[in-house]
Amino acid sequence: MSDAFDQFLSGELEAIEAAGLLRTLRRMESPQQIEVKAGGQELINFSSNDYLGLAAHVSLKKAAQSGVEALGAGAGSARLISGSQSIVHELETSLAAYKQTEAALNFSSGYAAALGTVPALVGQGDAVIVDKLVHASLVDAARLSGAKLRVFKHNDLSDLKRILQWARERKGNTLIITESVFSMDGDLAPVHDLVQLKNQFGAWLLLDEAHATGLYGEGGRGVAEEMGVTNHIEVQLGTLGKALGAAGGYICGSQVLIDLLVNRARSFIFSTAPVPAQLAAAKRGVELVQSNEGGAMRARLWSNVERLKNGLIRQGWKLPDVQSAILPLMIGSERNATELAGHLRDAGIWVPAVRYPTVARGAARLRLTVSAAHQPEHLNALLKALGERAADA
Repeated sequence: MSDAFDQFLSGELEAIEAAGLLRTLRRMESPQQIEVKAGGQELINFSSNDYLGLAAHVSLKKAAQSGVEALGAGAGSARLISGSQSIVHELETSLAAYKQTEAALNFSSGYAAALGTVPALVGQGDAVIVDKLVHASLVDAARLSGAKLRVFKHNDLSDLKRILQWARERKGNTLIITESVFSMDGDLAPVHDLVQLKNQFGAWLLLDEAHATGLYGEGGRGVAEEMGVTNHIEVQLGTLGKALGAAGGYICGSQVLIDLLVNRARSFIFSTAPVPAQLAAAKRGVELVQSNEGGAMRARLWSNVERLKNGLIRQGWKLPDVQSAILPLMIGSERNATELAGHLRDAGIWVPAVRYPTVARGAARLRLTVSAAHQPEHLNALLKALGERAADA
């Protein structure tokens, strides 16, 4: 390695630090749960997407262990090369039944699911229209596809309609991409209206339910179920590593969609399959969220959300009007957000600051995520620490 190369890298890091955007990895010495040990410090975790507290659930751990005992530690290769293990087919069958679709396909991550799916569906001559606040993986996927990319203002149906009118005048297909629950703002997309618009203009809809799966709808299937439009969405994308407690991503839809992805989705074709432990744990997570225990977990989650949200509002924080397990505390300044996160860490609470490029410049925030596993004393400790900071200010 040349000295000039190291000097270049050091200069880039210095510029990142000068902008207040330097990130470092914080080592965790405990399972992913509500009370964690990180960097030698005991902390209450308000940073995880483990909304139902399944990441360390005993039944998921047992399922992972059984997966290893039955099928080994590794997958060997991509599924089209070394074969497709029975556990992944069982998971996909469970996912399809859960999401009420014909079929499902498992990916190594939600990012891989997005990156493989969008370019498999659209390309040169087509149009992709994305909500301004969709996840980076969806933006990257849209760019990679080679389709004409257009962005509509966040949850703005009038702006989307304007772009759909433009797209209708072109030859080619049109794919709309949005999240059902937005990962950094915690608000919901107007999914019912989006379905009506895409039908009106002959477009397709890819709905990312990553932060909704397991939480919304009578069966915990997501916002699409809650709004009664499951059968009107062409592509459902999600992850297994949030409310479902494991890891990986998936696409649910028609059998012909899944068959096409097996043949065209490069992140599926050219990736080693997820390991048996991960697949077995995910399958158990899918089963658990549909059970009575899963329903009780959702009830505890929403009770915790309401309790914390009311406490934050009393302290003067402005929060989304909708029901969401994501509660963003908008700070603005990257440095101020980092400073508040440090104050909370000193008080024994883990909430890292979210800064550019995850969010726009000057829109830094603390992104609180609530879990069914949080206890009243955890919520009280967070409110107390935030209240002390407000008093100091």
